[in-house]
Amino acid sequence: MATPRASIDLAPAHTAQLVEFLQALQYRNLPADVVERTQALFLDWLGSTLAGRRARPVQILASFGEAMGPADGRAEVLTHARRSSPLFAAMINGAASHVAEQDDLHNASVMHPATVVFPPLLAMAQELGSSGEQFITAAVAGYEAGCRIGAFLGRSHYKVFHTTGTAGTLAAAAAVARLLALDSERFTHALGSAGTQAAGLWAFLRDAADSKQLHTAKASADGLLAACIARDGFTGARDVLLSDQGMAAGMSSDADPASLTRALGETWAVLETSFKWHASCRHTHPCADALLRIIEEHGLRAQDVAAVRAYAYQAALDVLGPVTDPQSVHQAKFSMGFVLALLLVHGRAGIDEFTEAGVHDAGLRALHDKVTLHLDADIDARYPAVWSGRVEVDTTDGRLLRASVREPKGDPGNPLSRAELEEKFRRLATSAEGASAAEADALCDYVWSLPRCERIEALITR
Repeated sequence: MATPRASIDLAPAHTAQLVEFLQALQYRNLPADVVERTQALFLDWLGSTLAGRRARPVQILASFGEAMGPADGRAEVLTHARRSSPLFAAMINGAASHVAEQDDLHNASVMHPATVVFPPLLAMAQELGSSGEQFITAAVAGYEAGCRIGAFLGRSHYKVFHTTGTAGTLAAAAAVARLLALDSERFTHALGSAGTQAAGLWAFLRDAADSKQLHTAKASADGLLAACIARDGFTGARDVLLSDQGMAAGMSSDADPASLTRALGETWAVLETSFKWHASCRHTHPCADALLRIIEEHGLRAQDVAAVRAYAYQAALDVLGPVTDPQSVHQAKFSMGFVLALLLVHGRAGIDEFTEAGVHDAGLRALHDKVTLHLDADIDARYPAVWSGRVEVDTTDGRLLRASVREPKGDPGNPLSRAELEEKFRRLATSAEGASAAEADALCDYVWSLPRCERIEALITR
């Protein structure tokens, strides 16, 4: 095995401190609530992955993986109940878990960590026969790396770049690097190789293109690649984050290096990560919950609505604003007007409410056209630490109804119960026949017993 030429001692202080922490992370030192939350996040990810089974982009990537990858690998393509190499399993599972728009989100980094941490981690754990404790420890490392790097890149980065695709590549690399027990030197090179591959642009939203699934597919696979080649001596940039030609220089104008190490080992990214209750872009959720509050408190019906004004932060306007005429289910998930219309008609905006027929339904389209999106300076000032929203409704009988939400359902400050989490998982897992009801129950039991698992093998395929 070749020896990397560069030394961790030459890495910048923030990067070196972060790497040393992640590389030395031990299961026995993880707080009990961190372990339990990691299990919950894994269960949540499994549901989203199985729900993405039938999506056209996933089917295309799965066909590509079947043509290019082995059919007898140890890693599991969950959506198709077959085996492949870790690289292709990570790629396909990563794409699938980002379809339903109910995968988790970390507020400060504006990143979906599960969809880039668990796909490569599960694939490599199955390849290596890792234990549940090793898997959980590596997942925590991936969340810490990705969420801290996402926060470091800042709001300016997110305006153009899909952080889950960029910082997510380093999250994937960190998770696999920890599972492989890389030393600090090779861990640094893994992040360097991941950073030079990091990509993902928001331009796809205007075209209803499939790029969002490609972002998570490639982040998962490229992070795995970066860690595996670093194990074998491949070197990467030691200062991929902060150098004059690094990620911050090319992708951010407000990078905050202190975010990489602030309260390291005192706060935990998994505990700061939110679960998504609605099957839509997280930026719609605060206003969605505010509208639900009006519906519940005032008995508001769709036919009572003359106009709806949704107030949010600038990033929500940047992401949702371009989607003015949604033409697909996926685009509808990024439309504030369509999400609020679903709530007015169905009382929920879950995976079953988003349908191709609904996108073109005249009643829903009419309600969609009554919604306008506005910037609220006070809400914007709190973002991204707090994702708030407020809604005003003009009724046909002349009333003005108002409600605001500081923390949407699923946030750490407004958490899902274990029963709600399991309900969500079962609904997602069985929605596209990715799992039977019995298999969903078995997966629940498996995830909650994960710390006692001696060897991670196939979850569905046998």
